[in-house]
Amino acid sequence: MISSDGFQKDTIAAIATAPGRSSVGIIRISGKKTRLIAEKILGKLPEPRTVEYLSFQGEGKASLDMGIALFFPEPNSLTGEDVLELQGHGSPVVLDMVLRHVLKCGARMARPGEFSERAFLNDKMDLAQAEAVADLIESGSEQAARSALRSLQGEFSKRIEILLEQIIQIRMFVEAAIDFPEEEIDFLNDGQIKNQLSEILKQLKGIYTSANQGVLLKEGMTVVIAGEPNAGKSTLLNQLSGRESAIVTSIPGTTRDVMREYIQIDGLPLHIIDTAGLRETEDDIEKEGIKRAWCEIEKADLILLVVDGQKKEFQKAYEELRKKVHEKVPVTVLRNKIDLTTEEPAIIETQNKVVISISAKTGIGIELLKQHLKTQMGYVETPDDSFIARRRHLEALEQTEKALLRGQEQLLERKAGELLAEELRIAQQSLSQITGEFTNEDLLTKIFSSFCIGK
Repeated sequence: MISSDGFQKDTIAAIATAPGRSSVGIIRISGKKTRLIAEKILGKLPEPRTVEYLSFQGEGKASLDMGIALFFPEPNSLTGEDVLELQGHGSPVVLDMVLRHVLKCGARMARPGEFSERAFLNDKMDLAQAEAVADLIESGSEQAARSALRSLQGEFSKRIEILLEQIIQIRMFVEAAIDFPEEEIDFLNDGQIKNQLSEILKQLKGIYTSANQGVLLKEGMTVVIAGEPNAGKSTLLNQLSGRESAIVTSIPGTTRDVMREYIQIDGLPLHIIDTAGLRETEDDIEKEGIKRAWCEIEKADLILLVVDGQKKEFQKAYEELRKKVHEKVPVTVLRNKIDLTTEEPAIIETQNKVVISISAKTGIGIELLKQHLKTQMGYVETPDDSFIARRRHLEALEQTEKALLRGQEQLLERKAGELLAEELRIAQQSLSQITGEFTNEDLLTKIFSSFCIGK
């Protein structure tokens, strides 16, 4: 744990409500000078955790606003320090006047996320819970908000702590057996450690699945629509977004720039990108559009290759695209315009590719496509105990699994107890990064700097 001494020397203040006019605006103050500031601004120190309606005073005790004051003495507060909240009128001008006087009284402006950072450093919440504060604010769907709230309440952290305790117990047992050989504990052959490692790996897989779902709820996926001109790419974008966001004409090459839409499918956020038609051209503007199209294709989580269903041959277009795309990025072929071929919507899956027959114009087969989009990203119906997660959490879980698998190999194939103990240490360290029990200051700075000011 990083020492919080340096953070507790300053008293910080910030407007905690969103920018703009509102009926209520909140200024939050935290630190050692909070009581002194309360005396200067309010003329008194409010009773702890008691709502008081008071005048907010400026220079010469001139009234700046009237509102509610709440005082939370340390350590029973959001940050673990003395905290004062001034809830006044939501005029940006009035809030700025009050905040400027608070700063004159001895506070400084808080950095983004500094209140949450202090809460973490003072053991009021762990790092996963602190991140959930920002995720709850930024949640783009009801499902994401519920999952972020469960993370804030400690659901994710509890599962990590249980797993961490199991790893620590095995590590203690192994190291004790190594340090005290006279006890004749044959952990290399009795099967107990083997079974415990297998169970931990099984639990880890379940947590990873839930965490991956949480990342999807938070970040969504980027889907790029690609294909030849006039295949119906822009029509598909309009169909998925539910509005006429792209111009659609019968003239090939209408789309010359990148079009972006943000949509949700059952709470799963999707970033849909329409691109210029891929073809050889002498038009400089269209060339630039195609260049930008390839840039987006290279960054995609999933590519939808739209082909004209009236043309039976699409294998060449698929193979050309597949050559230029990373092998891990899935490419789905959409045979469009089946309203003109009188075909039924269908999805055909083979070992090599997935082909879906749709009509972007009429909406036929779009539900099949939506189900496919969810499946491609590993989407499952979110249970009541789901939680929000971040990419760094997935990376920590992956590193933990790798260390445990290496340790399992040392146990089963090499009978190397010392090496098993070392891999267990690495696994413990990797897993501890999620809750912040083991981390570094650079990571903390990166995480909290992405928060809102006042949080």
